[in-house]
Amino acid sequence: MPVGPPGDVSIVVEIGYTLMCEQSPPSSLVADAGRAEQAGFGFSVISDHYFPWLDSQGHSPNAWPVLGAVAQATSTMELMTYVTAPIIRYHPAVVAQLAATTGLLSGGRFTLGVGAGENLNEHVVGRGWPPVNVRHEMLDEALYIIRELFGGQYVNFVGEHFRVDSGKLWDVGQPPPRIGVAVSGTQSVQLAAAHADVLIAVEPKAELCRTFDEFGGAGKDRIGQVPICWDPDRDTAVRRAHDQFRWFGGGWKVNAELPGPTGFAAASKFVRPQDVAENIPCGPDVDEHVAAIEKFVDAGFTHVAVVQIGGDTQQDFIAWAEAELLPRFRAS
Repeated sequence: MPVGPPGDVSIVVEIGYTLMCEQSPPSSLVADAGRAEQAGFGFSVISDHYFPWLDSQGHSPNAWPVLGAVAQATSTMELMTYVTAPIIRYHPAVVAQLAATTGLLSGGRFTLGVGAGENLNEHVVGRGWPPVNVRHEMLDEALYIIRELFGGQYVNFVGEHFRVDSGKLWDVGQPPPRIGVAVSGTQSVQLAAAHADVLIAVEPKAELCRTFDEFGGAGKDRIGQVPICWDPDRDTAVRRAHDQFRWFGGGWKVNAELPGPTGFAAASKFVRPQDVAENIPCGPDVDEHVAAIEKFVDAGFTHVAVVQIGGDTQQDFIAWAEAELLPRFRAS
């Protein structure tokens, strides 16, 4: 899909803004969301973590009260968790209630994005960290429970991993929130095709979209996410990306297993600033940032959420994006 020049208003791909809880306090996240909507970002996604990836990121407020505040601070921008894991730290019945309430507070603008989670965030409740095939089994059951509760009737469920005893949501919109499922390989794509309204991914892999189509996901939205580090000075951007995002290159098979920021620091201690700069666009050149987004567009994604690295840079980044980045994704 081509990216056109500035000036036209026919969007060819929807560009979103990431509320990165790991790098900003809650009040800043709410203010940033309001400014992002004003700038023209079409949707916003929020991370749902208990820990930051690295200590240098410095934050990790709970996503759900932040979402409630963001729902009131915005009026048109679509909202989404990217992503919540309804398997250990949260019971799926609790996630269903959180999502239904957020959907009502936002006037139907909320999509529940879910995934099989990371050890980083789930180990805190002391239930251990199961292997990936078990996590997918748990997510399958969780999605069934959430869908049933979204129907507004009493739900009883006894599964291998979860039980629900006369659960019912008393406040849920009609239609209820859409559900997105994060994928990284064939097993998770099959799960998404069976349960999801939306496919979620953090890698621009065309095979994920093709497999999603093959298993029944044709015509549904596909939402990707790409980290960038905009700054007027490229060297500053590279240093900041290395300080806060060098963990990103480990890949999700590794990232899902490490138990805390100390583990991510150890796993990435030999990553050099130039290594980060080869994988994350850094600096003021809008063409570099556009190229990173276009990889997702070319792979078949309909929406791409941008992560600006650096919590204290968000307002300046949003102003730059409004002037230079977003106009590049309007058709000629």
